[in-house]
Amino acid sequence: MCSLFYFIFDLMNIAVNTRLLLKGKLEGIGWFTYQTVKRIVLAHPEHNFYFIFDREYDASFLFASNVIPVVIGPPARHPILFKIWLDVSVAIALKKYQIDLFLSTDGFASLTTSVPTCLIVHDLAFIHFPQHIVPSHRRYWQINTPKFVRKAARIGTVSTYTKNDICSQYAVEPNKIDVIYNGAHDEYRELTHSVREEVKTAYADGCEYFIFAGAVHPRKNVLSLLQAFVAFKKHQRSNMKLVIVGRKAWNYKEVEEYVSDMPFKEHVKWVGYLDVNELAKVMGAAYCLVYPSFFEGFGIPIIEAFKCKVPAIVSNASSMPEVAGEGALLVDPHDVDDIAEKMHLIYKDERLRAKLIDNGQRQLEIFSWDLSAVRLWDCMMRSLK
Repeated sequence: MCSLFYFIFDLMNIAVNTRLLLKGKLEGIGWFTYQTVKRIVLAHPEHNFYFIFDREYDASFLFASNVIPVVIGPPARHPILFKIWLDVSVAIALKKYQIDLFLSTDGFASLTTSVPTCLIVHDLAFIHFPQHIVPSHRRYWQINTPKFVRKAARIGTVSTYTKNDICSQYAVEPNKIDVIYNGAHDEYRELTHSVREEVKTAYADGCEYFIFAGAVHPRKNVLSLLQAFVAFKKHQRSNMKLVIVGRKAWNYKEVEEYVSDMPFKEHVKWVGYLDVNELAKVMGAAYCLVYPSFFEGFGIPIIEAFKCKVPAIVSNASSMPEVAGEGALLVDPHDVDDIAEKMHLIYKDERLRAKLIDNGQRQLEIFSWDLSAVRLWDCMMRSLK
C-alpha cells in the first residue's frame, strides 16, 4: 500500500478526535478508536499525534511519547455542544498546533477547518431507525451528516453494507470510501472447562446459558429476545438461562414492563456493564450468543463470540450476515417464533453447534485489529492526496 507519496512528510502533526476514549466506558466507537489508533501511534513514532479530548483524560490512553494530549471544552455530550466543540474549539486547536490531518472516528467533522479530515462513519441508524434515537441527537445527525461526508477528504466505514448505505443515501462515490472492519479484543478466547464451570456458577446458577451483549435500548431488540426465550423455555423445559450483559441505555421501559410479569424471569440474569476482562469470560462460557438486533453497522459481539468458540444466532438484517458469514444461524428480528426456533434448534443439535463453531473460526480470518489499523492508516494517507 505504501507509496513515495507517504514519505513526502518527514514529520506530520496528526490530530485525533478522542472524546470517546473514556476509562471504564469504552463501547463500539471507543473500542474502534482505542484499538486502531493505539497500533497506529506505536507503528509511526516519526509523527506527532495530538489527542483531542473534551474533558480530563486517563493517562492510560497516552499510548507513547509521540502522543500530545489536548483538552478543550465544552464537554461535547449534547448537539449544541457538539457544534461548538467541533466548529469552534477543535477548529482553533487544529490551527494552533499546525495540524496536517484530522482523524475523527465518531462520524463528526469540523465544518470550519481547512485541515483535511479522515472521517469514520460507523452506521446510519438514525436514518433507518430514527424512532430509537433521542430526538435532539437524531436532528443533529440528519442535518449534519450530509455535510460531514461532503467535507471529509476521505471516509472509512466498518462494513461493505454501511459503505453501500452511505453511497446510496448521500450520493458519495464508492472510491471515496474504504472498508475498515472491526476486530475483537485479545481477551476473548476459548476457555478451559474449569473456568467455564466457574463462570457458569457465578453468573448462571451453574447452568448453560444463552448470552446477549450490548446496551439495552429498542434497536437492540431485547424485548423480542426475552419473548423468544419464554417460548424456548415453554417448549424445551430445560435449565438453560439467559444472561444479558450491558447497560440500560434509553427507552427500556417496555422491557422492564414485560419483565415484571414475565414467565421464567428467574432464569434471566441481568448483569449490567462489565469491563472487557470479565465480559470475555462471560462470553466464553456461554452456550450460544443470541443477537437479534434490528440494525448494526457491524456487530462486534458476533466476532467476540467466534473468538471464544461460541456459536451465534444473529439477525438477517443490515451488516450482520456479512460479519457472521457461515458461523451463525440467521433470524428475522421481527419474528419472535423464528428466534425461538433457532434457539431450540441449536440447543438440540450439537453437530450443528460444532459446525457453526468451525465456520466461525474461518470467518475470523478477515477480522483483525492489526489489519484494521493498517487499513485505517492507508485511509488516512489517502486523505492527503
